[in-house]
Amino acid sequence: MSARMADSYDFLLKRLREDLAQDPFKRLGKWTKFLTDRLYFAVFLHPDSSSAYQVYEVINTRGKELTTADLLKNYVLSQTPESSRPDRYEEWQGIQRRFADEGSNSFVQFIRHAVTVNAGHVLPKDLFGFLANRLVFFGKTPPTVPELMKYLSEQLPLYLQMIDPSLDGPAEPGALKVFAALNSLGVIAVRPMLLAIAKVPDATEGMDYVLRLVVRRMIVGNLGTGNVERRFGEAARKIAELNDWHSVVGDFRDLNPQREDFVRQLTTRSFNKNLLAFVRRSVIQDTRTPEHAGTLHFIWTRQAESWAGMSEEDGAYWGATIGNTLLAGLERRPKGIDSWPEFKAGLLPHAIDNEWRNTLDAMEEWDAEAVDKTGKILAEAAGELWYAD
Repeated sequence: MSARMADSYDFLLKRLREDLAQDPFKRLGKWTKFLTDRLYFAVFLHPDSSSAYQVYEVINTRGKELTTADLLKNYVLSQTPESSRPDRYEEWQGIQRRFADEGSNSFVQFIRHAVTVNAGHVLPKDLFGFLANRLVFFGKTPPTVPELMKYLSEQLPLYLQMIDPSLDGPAEPGALKVFAALNSLGVIAVRPMLLAIAKVPDATEGMDYVLRLVVRRMIVGNLGTGNVERRFGEAARKIAELNDWHSVVGDFRDLNPQREDFVRQLTTRSFNKNLLAFVRRSVIQDTRTPEHAGTLHFIWTRQAESWAGMSEEDGAYWGATIGNTLLAGLERRPKGIDSWPEFKAGLLPHAIDNEWRNTLDAMEEWDAEAVDKTGKILAEAAGELWYAD
């Protein structure tokens, strides 16, 4: 703390010298007027330190709004005996520093996910109110401060590996591959389930189940609803309580489509490049946790105005489907690829290993029928992979 105060003093001194250098006498007069007439100090006397922390919380919300991380730190320290506060402060700061590159939102997200495993789903806006006993939820009991710190310390190493699977930590190789797969899909909502599964038998198998559930749902429906996240959170608590990830499988039947529906939707539905690349990589590499290889390119694009055989209407329907994709070693599409022959000459040779180069090269024309045919084959292969036991 003393070092930070010294740094702050040096910073202010430097800035003051820079300000006075412009016109020392004029600037000193302005500073004198400011310090005399416009700067106020307030001293608050409180019967105990707990009251002081509460006032800090209230007063600070009148100016620049405190972040959830600030409020939580203040609450944790206010509930810690005075003799233990320096150690508690260092413990809190030590955990928060691990998220310095990710930002305070990621740190708060970690706290919420760690709490979810034991208390069930809590909305981001309710996290502080729940932990500080300002909000009451039926069937949910907030952890005490010692319990909260215990949760955070225990969950931290694994959670950091979820963010960056290259880090050293407790996760098995199979789990790390699942973490990398979910990161490539941009899926964070299932992390409480993964934290809970990590502590029960057959953990890697359970994490693979979560990945399969996520991919199947993303192909047929979506994960972007608060209700789905809530269900994942409640499932995490159930897994932790029963020490068994199989206990929640039946709870997700409605989110787990049949293989036929999966194949049909994957053939004809438009998806973003991120999901298409992941699924195509999984088919080409024959694994549910594929390595990040190649850049996804659409074969026909809207910019290819002279492309024979693909009408604007057909392109609008088939353009963002899996059948119209290729994984290549080039990050940028070469210029002048406005026809199927130009594509086969300019981009197809750069297809990554195990891509369907020969299959595509054998096609004489690339039109809606060709995209549909290729998409069905890819979707069937994906269905076999993602529904295998």
